Amino acid sequence: MRVREIEDLFRMDVHELGEIANSMNDDRVMFVINRHINYTNFCVSRCPLCAFWRENGYLMSKDEVLKKVHEAVCRGATEVHIVGSHNPNVSVEYFEDIFREIKFRYPNVTIKALTATEIHFLAKIERCSVVEILSRLKDSGLEVLPGGGAEILCNDVRRLICPRKAKAEEWLNVMKIAHKLGLKSNATMLFGHIESYRHRAIHLYKLWKLQEKTKGFISFIPLVFHPKNTMLESLVKDRTNPIDILKTIAISRIVLSNFKSIRAYWVGLGEKLTQIALNYGANDVDGTIMEERVTHSAGADSPTFMTVDRIVNLIRGAGKVPVQRDTFCRVLKVYGC
Repeated sequence: MRVREIEDLFRMDVHELGEIANSMNDDRVMFVINRHINYTNFCVSRCPLCAFWRENGYLMSKDEVLKKVHEAVCRGATEVHIVGSHNPNVSVEYFEDIFREIKFRYPNVTIKALTATEIHFLAKIERCSVVEILSRLKDSGLEVLPGGGAEILCNDVRRLICPRKAKAEEWLNVMKIAHKLGLKSNATMLFGHIESYRHRAIHLYKLWKLQEKTKGFISFIPLVFHPKNTMLESLVKDRTNPIDILKTIAISRIVLSNFKSIRAYWVGLGEKLTQIALNYGANDVDGTIMEERVTHSAGADSPTFMTVDRIVNLIRGAGKVPVQRDTFCRVLKVYGC
């Protein structure tokens, strides 16, 4: 599918798109028991799109991170999602030490950590290659990269919303290298700000193309932009509307047929729209999260934690079958209707 053809999909009726996208999934909808851990919010990149960064931010100690991992494991977590910001005071040794200890204490917990932009930044700080950084982190226990930092994979947009962050080709290159090393990853798209339909189409096309080459992506997460408390707040006064969100999710499923899952990220969508999205191409609602700071810093009014029972009921309410998965979309448990 070409960029122009993807762009044309955005002009189709939302219900027609939903029917096509929904037909590409079965009746099962996945979720994972996981915890988000944001190890730092001090950031030198200071992206206009972000409400999370602080000039005088925090940096968690190894013990603080491990405490949160322990709490997550006690709640049944099979995955920890560890991301932060571009903090020049953090070394590769910091992560190696933490990852090794997590794997020593909890060998069955999957470490999903550090966005492609964090990896790119870390390589610059350490004055070494992305290959070396990823190899060292993999050896210490890293298994999956989350999909953050992709924003919109068009540099004309990135110059305005995240000018000091890795360029589009740099983000893609980190993922390409990770996949070559045997690491899996997710991918995101932040939409509903200053981008056009064409920008979204280019973004989806680039992800589809890389996936055809590497087969390394697992899930795609379309993220709705929340403008509150960001430098873009005055420029993007109104968030995108539910119709546009459902269209984007449906189109993501149609285009990224080579991805195992398309997520309706309940943190950014809210529970009601998440439930609707499960009939518009989404086949995953992410997970329990347990603690979310980034989207809530930008004004998200969803809960910061969702119990398994609540997730199961949300999925059932959409007429779907809840399935607990692991990070790699392998089925761990199927919940009957």
